[in-house]
Amino acid sequence: MTEWARVLLPLPVVLPLFAAGLTLALARRPRAQRTISVTALSVVVAASVAVLVLTDRGRGTYSVDVGGWPARLGIPLVADRLSALMLVVSSVVTLAVLVYSLAQGVADGEEGTPVSIYHPTYLVLSAGVSNAFLSGDLFNLYVGFEILLAASYILLTLGGTAARVRAGTTYVVVSLLSSMVFLTAIALVYAATGTVNMAELSVRLRDVDPDVQLVLHLLLLVGFGIKAAVFPLSAWLPDSYPTAPAPVTAVFAGLLTKVGVYAIIRTETLLFPGGQASRLLLWVALATMVVGILGAVAQNDVKRLLSFTLVSHIGYMVFGVALGTAGGLSGAVFYVAHHITVQTTLFLVTGLIERCAGSTSLDALGSLAKRTPLLAVLFFVPAMNLAGIPPFSGFLGKLGLLQAGVDVGTWPAYVLVAGGVVTSLLTLYAIAKVWNRAFWQEPQTEPSGEVGGLATATRVGTRTPLGMVVPTAALVAVGVGITVVAGPLFGISDRAAQDLLDRTPYTSTVLHDRVPEVGS
Repeated sequence: MTEWARVLLPLPVVLPLFAAGLTLALARRPRAQRTISVTALSVVVAASVAVLVLTDRGRGTYSVDVGGWPARLGIPLVADRLSALMLVVSSVVTLAVLVYSLAQGVADGEEGTPVSIYHPTYLVLSAGVSNAFLSGDLFNLYVGFEILLAASYILLTLGGTAARVRAGTTYVVVSLLSSMVFLTAIALVYAATGTVNMAELSVRLRDVDPDVQLVLHLLLLVGFGIKAAVFPLSAWLPDSYPTAPAPVTAVFAGLLTKVGVYAIIRTETLLFPGGQASRLLLWVALATMVVGILGAVAQNDVKRLLSFTLVSHIGYMVFGVALGTAGGLSGAVFYVAHHITVQTTLFLVTGLIERCAGSTSLDALGSLAKRTPLLAVLFFVPAMNLAGIPPFSGFLGKLGLLQAGVDVGTWPAYVLVAGGVVTSLLTLYAIAKVWNRAFWQEPQTEPSGEVGGLATATRVGTRTPLGMVVPTAALVAVGVGITVVAGPLFGISDRAAQDLLDRTPYTSTVLHDRVPEVGS
């Protein structure tokens, strides 16, 4: 199995980068670009599934030292049950969004989306996400972040409209700020411990002065918190994501913030288990849930409403991490996998709504259930899933998190449980508002403004390309499938949580059972 790991682990990173170079070289052959991109990401999906099977049925954690350098000096790629599950979900989502975007580009004649740029950039984004999930040291994690952020800058501003450039500017400034904080934290961690390898850090940080530990912990949480869009570091997200093309918004909403959540999980379990700053995360989680959903309730545009629900439901994941128990971590891991799929699906459906009606403003939408019943079904299923209606996976994930909070039994945990229930009810209210106004009621106004006009004249009443509907329906099916296989999936998340709390499987695999000495 170790030999298989050496082959499989680098593939999700190396293959998209290689394909990106090919698609860039074939910039004048869009058909070849499409074939290469779809093939590469399909292979990544297969490799990710194989890695998940390998980790869950094998010894749990596998490590590959890139270039043969020892872990302390080189770059280790590490796959355990958590990172393998994240790889599977992220690769499925990126493939589905790619197919959706290709159909949209063909239907629109590639208007506003230079295909020669899009394919290499999208593949680089996929490689960056995979690298972040597999990284075994802080600096390589930083590199993964920068790869996906550099690609996201380009994707966010495709088309060059004033709104996209404005939103892109905000996004770039905030992302650079978080990267500066993260890089500063890495430098200070290295100064304090002499390493950036996360397995070695899990041992060496124990001997660092508690006050220094607190500073390092807070710096990492701030850097990752900006990327994950936790309150009060989330104000940038609702203004940045809605202006991008629908496929770009979908993949951003599904993946980019979850990479930040993944980094927080690693920080809290591997580097600073039971740290002083961990208590702060409980209140951060509560504020993120409540403030995010209140923002969603106040919105009158579907894209902005979903952007605020995205922020709000990040709070559920941080809630599970902050509890620091096996149940909390298991619920958080399950909820991340659920939310990546459902949130991506809803943004793809919103793209179909905009294509059919010429707008995403609730004032301009109406009677969509009568006009496009299939679109109504595609929205209703993931929307109810997001709201946590039984028996969907959203309900099961929230139930697991709330049960973990009750099991802790402290008054802050009970406050978070109450906040989680209120947030879920308000999510249902926000989703019901969209359903009622966009799908049942008559429109209050005609589509107008920046989205209407040309978009309305060219798209309203036209047939939605099958290539956009099929991947959306496929992700709806994946969301339902998570509900069907919730038992086995919770089994994986339970075992992942135990590995995270134990830490021994991770450190012994990466360090090859060599315990590092402080100062060595």
